[in-house]
Amino acid sequence: MTASAEKFTRQRLLDVWRWSPSLFSLRCTRDPGFRFAAGQFARLGVRKASGCIVWRAYSMVSAPHDEFLEFFSIEVPDGEFTGELSQLAVGDELLVERQPYGFLTLDRFAGGRDLWLLASGTGVAPFLSILQDPAVWQRFQCIVLAYSVRSAAELAYQPLIADLPRRDWLEGVADKLVYLPVVTRERVPGCLQERLTALLDSGELERAAGIAITAEHSRLMLCGNPAMVEELHERLKLRGLQLSLSRRPGQLAQENYW
Repeated sequence: MTASAEKFTRQRLLDVWRWSPSLFSLRCTRDPGFRFAAGQFARLGVRKASGCIVWRAYSMVSAPHDEFLEFFSIEVPDGEFTGELSQLAVGDELLVERQPYGFLTLDRFAGGRDLWLLASGTGVAPFLSILQDPAVWQRFQCIVLAYSVRSAAELAYQPLIADLPRRDWLEGVADKLVYLPVVTRERVPGCLQERLTALLDSGELERAAGIAITAEHSRLMLCGNPAMVEELHERLKLRGLQLSLSRRPGQLAQENYW
């Protein structure tokens, strides 16, 4: 099979770094023909010593306009894929399918004034891509990012989040962002402590953001641990919010992500 006929491209690792003993990010070259919308994911492949290729889905952290691709991962003990991925070094090969996937994108929604991005763990990845897309800042009056982890050491990408208001193209709109870090197993100054579900139940999430979640004005994206996503979905359904489908526009979009 010729390279042009293969369903993937061969990219080269540009950088690899760790946020904690189990969390790491990697950056690779980007094929000029690879196009994606902020919030989508790619299927990545690593070649094992046996020669077989193992594939997994990873959301892009990078913006659609970046010249590189960036991904955020947790290393699963004895994981068939992440064990190999975490061992890659600068210059190594990473396979990337030519086709992006996923519907955790802004075009899932019609209308809306406030955008809520609720993430746990590495589920923050697609939201970082969305926050680097100028379109989101023009479309919504308020953007809330709630990022939940177990310990302060797992709060990755704090420099990127802190740098957003200083970007030239956000002049005049950077104050739309409300960032709510959540650390569930430690008391950390400036961070909420309860799980996202508990914060929603108590009303603390909305009090901290300074706005209410309503079907009329709110559009919510959920990404992270499947149990967390489902629990939030069930609670929001009781408040009159529903999944946005192609045949039925709604207020919710979600992705399960570890």
